[in-house]
Amino acid sequence: MTNDVDILATALYAPTDDMLKEHPELAPWRPPVGITPRLSDAELVTLATMQAILGFTSEAKWLRHARAHLRHLFPYLPQKPSYTKRLRKAAGLMRSVNRVLAATTSVWSDDVWIVDSTPVECGRSRETVKRSGLAGWAEYGYCTSHSRFFWGLHLVCTLQGLPIAFVLTGAKADERETLLDLLAAECELLRERPRQTLIGDKNYFGRGFERELSEHGVQLLRPARKGERERPGAALFKPLRQVIESINETFKGQLDLERHRGRTPGGAIARVMQRVLALTAAIWHNDATGQTVLRSLIAYDH
Repeated sequence: MTNDVDILATALYAPTDDMLKEHPELAPWRPPVGITPRLSDAELVTLATMQAILGFTSEAKWLRHARAHLRHLFPYLPQKPSYTKRLRKAAGLMRSVNRVLAATTSVWSDDVWIVDSTPVECGRSRETVKRSGLAGWAEYGYCTSHSRFFWGLHLVCTLQGLPIAFVLTGAKADERETLLDLLAAECELLRERPRQTLIGDKNYFGRGFERELSEHGVQLLRPARKGERERPGAALFKPLRQVIESINETFKGQLDLERHRGRTPGGAIARVMQRVLALTAAIWHNDATGQTVLRSLIAYDH
């Protein structure tokens, strides 16, 4: 699918480059005097996004593949140390590009969102957890059934799978508090949508919690907990639950979210952001070209 890869990479590069020309302050900071990087920031974002879409979890293998097959798109490719260093510094830029792409899709204004959290692996042994550069940074949770330590990725998305807002937290963070903090940090989203419907699972419960959401103009739909009366929208929960499960599977099965290989706070954040941007870019591209929005990312497989 080389042609598809070329088209997507070119389509992603153009708005990223235009955004940086209009808002150069969004680029990672660098000294005003020095050598200009031969790989531009727009090329870096494009290169990082294509790495996630094409399923390369190793930067070294990805750069070898790019040198062999993508020289026509990237005339200059850095060595691995330089690439990973710049990738860590580009998390904020990737977040900005993600918002620009998402906001230009036809599904950005949907008045129904889904919220859920999914574990993101961060270590498979206590020694790894203790010696990693992430020790003390994140609140580790331990999954005994899979023998691993993990964080939680909290995601608000549309019914078409488009990421709207997201945050990486400690594994023991309360989902309700995390959602309220996320909506407070992204307050402009709700100002644009005075009557938003949000669908969550049984963990998003509580009168005080629902009252706070209502004050933000958000109507919460969730399955009834044990002992509760049936709640509105009960017939919709099962099929919509499959939607969020499909999104999580895309992250983990096709975008290798749990094999991000981040070993420092900056590295982990950048690699998670890399995969969120990859999902957004694929949906944005399919939407712009009139294809099915939820078209599998495997269509871009190398």
